[in-house]
Amino acid sequence: MTENTAAGRGRPNPPTITGLGGTGDIGTATLSWTPVPWATVVDHYAVQVSTAGSPWAPLAKTVYPHFVHRGLGFTGVTRSYRIVTVDAAGNVSAPSAAADVANKTSVTVSGTPIAWVGSFDGKGEFALTPNKSAQYPVKFPNDVDYTYPTSVPTEDWCYLMPGPADKWAGSKNHQVLFRFDLPEAPAKDLDLALWLIDSHAKIPGSAVLSVNGTTVDRLTFLPGATKGSTISDSTLPNSPLKPSYLERPLPKDLFKPGQNVIQLLKDNGSWIAFDAFGIYGRP
Repeated sequence: MTENTAAGRGRPNPPTITGLGGTGDIGTATLSWTPVPWATVVDHYAVQVSTAGSPWAPLAKTVYPHFVHRGLGFTGVTRSYRIVTVDAAGNVSAPSAAADVANKTSVTVSGTPIAWVGSFDGKGEFALTPNKSAQYPVKFPNDVDYTYPTSVPTEDWCYLMPGPADKWAGSKNHQVLFRFDLPEAPAKDLDLALWLIDSHAKIPGSAVLSVNGTTVDRLTFLPGATKGSTISDSTLPNSPLKPSYLERPLPKDLFKPGQNVIQLLKDNGSWIAFDAFGIYGRP
């Protein structure tokens, strides 16, 4: 058997990647694989993608054994991925076995809107947008208390939600209250959609989510780019912002006819920048 060599020069090609797998989320697919042994001096890993049987196309280069494919939209689509290793001499491995990964469909696509603030469009449109956060203690001395549909988004909901790590907001915990009415108790669980335009890059922290006084979960936020405090449009070409999308079910038994209150208590870390916040019903 003839040894697989690079350009006929007697050097073996880099080893083929193994262990490729992935998980899908809203708007993203996250890939990871087993790195090649240290004896191979890797220049980069080349990520390739194919959708619905289309020819393989180059997607990205990375020096790490993982990659996040962003900007995939909000309707679930299955894509195939494979990885090629390129060593420091420019030698190329055989492609890895393919891995199929589907991004998730957002509840903003599959569900029925019940109450919301913002447009779920990647653009900031709230009070103190985008670079007036220092005015928060004066504008919102008691934090945000918003009632759908009578409150005004540009006046009554703040673009940035500060946390206890933010000196400009008093270095203390902050909360958002979101109030809305239901004509009757829901027959099915509802869904929360919390979309962010950006968040602090190092300490985005977390927040406690409650419904009508009952704690539901602690929501952990992904690191952003720390640019959202001065920029509020993630849809611009080459935007430095890092949007993220947090959606989770809310048990139907937590809701009641009449007014319901969602509380988000930011008791950990620094600020998050809102794109939109909403409650959705299931079909």
